[in-house]
Amino acid sequence: MLLETNEVPAIAKYIRMSPHKVRRVLDQIRGRSYRDALMMLEFMPYRACEPITKVLRSAVANAEHNEGLDPSKLMVAQAYADMGSTLKRFRPRAQGRAYQIQKPTCHITITVKPIANSEDEA
Repeated sequence: MLLETNEVPAIAKYIRMSPHKVRRVLDQIRGRSYRDALMMLEFMPYRACEPITKVLRSAVANAEHNEGLDPSKLMVAQAYADMGSTLKRFRPRAQGRAYQIQKPTCHITITVKPIANSEDEA
């Protein structure tokens, strides 16, 4: 992961959810402005939206507090979910057998950066 100097990250680790299900939501908000991403997350019907919203708000708070950036001028630069450790549990089955159940976790990373305006570059 290469960060530009003006990108600000936030990470949530060991979220009890499959990274595949989290990526489905992250793909929708990647590249959007902070306000658009928040609105989308608020109205999506997925359970993954709640932890993603927390991480997005944390990244924006980091940018505002640590870098002095304006939240209204931020966009989602990177958003991805990596596989975390898997919780292994056992379920009793017939005739004394045991069946292993794997409960996946994931690490959610979101970075925000200021929206580049054509006025600033001139």
